[in-house]
Amino acid sequence: MKNSKILQELKDMTVDQLGDEMIKLKKEQFNLRFQQATGQLENTARMRQVRRTVARIQTLVKQKQSSVEA
Repeated sequence: MKNSKILQELKDMTVDQLGDEMIKLKKEQFNLRFQQATGQLENTARMRQVRRTVARIQTLVKQKQSSVEA
């Protein structure tokens, strides 16, 4: 349920907005890795969520770019 809501929000974004969201998530991913390395990470599941959301964004960007080219 929650993933479908996130996916729908991502689908409604433009390629530029998706790029901005990607940058934000990459920074969060870096911070999460840093917290994990220092033993401060409380919610380890968040790493997986961020990684999968980044993959979803990359997929949507490719789909939108290929539909524009076609």
